[in-house]
Amino acid sequence: MKKEKFKVIQFTRELIIKLENELDNFPKKDIEIKNKIKMSSYELLALEYEANTTQNNTRKIELLEKCIAKIKVIDFLLDMSYERKLITQKKLIKLGLQMDDIIKYCTGWLKTIDENRV
Repeated sequence: MKKEKFKVIQFTRELIIKLENELDNFPKKDIEIKNKIKMSSYELLALEYEANTTQNNTRKIELLEKCIAKIKVIDFLLDMSYERKLITQKKLIKLGLQMDDIIKYCTGWLKTIDENRV
């Protein structure tokens, strides 16, 4: 996999790959949850790329807030998957740590923008 220079995008790309592997064994009756997790992760990546390329700080803040909301949706869907015994606690924790890193970088990015606006 190509190494991304921008750390939060690299973390998200790694999360997507981990999700692809971890969600492989979902039963057909729970395929909707699997698809929502996958789609949300791709949407998160698209939002990060857009935030990285926009020059408008107001738009960038809006996109980063959407990124944080999207990662929380993924977290909820993974929690639901754990409760339904579709993933193990170990997998949930591993993915959760990866998502925590993404949220930290997004909130740090937001703070940097706010500091530069003053």
